[in-house]
Amino acid sequence: MSTSEKRYVEKVLNSYSEKKETKLDELKQLDKKAKNGPRVFAYVFGSISALILGFGMSVAMGVILKDMFVIGLIIGVIGLALVCLNYPIYKKMLASSKAKYAARIKSLSEELLNNNNN
Repeated sequence: MSTSEKRYVEKVLNSYSEKKETKLDELKQLDKKAKNGPRVFAYVFGSISALILGFGMSVAMGVILKDMFVIGLIIGVIGLALVCLNYPIYKKMLASSKAKYAARIKSLSEELLNNNNN
């Protein structure tokens, strides 16, 4: 059997083998879990805020809803404020989420680092 055939057989065997979850896998999942919630919030909140800003500016410029400059300006400023608040809110949510998982992530990291040193 050639080496490429052996690699193929090993690949097929690995794809059908039951995978054990290692501590590194658990560490990766916890890190992902800690970061994904705030990241999703930031994307959604930022997108909605940008849409509000754009809507307000479109109204203010008279592209839609003619003769409502002041209302458009107010809506645009609200959207701009929300866009500016997105990053600080994200940072607070990320810090909170990291604090929630910090103990387990630190213990797993130290355990993995200690195992590699021995």
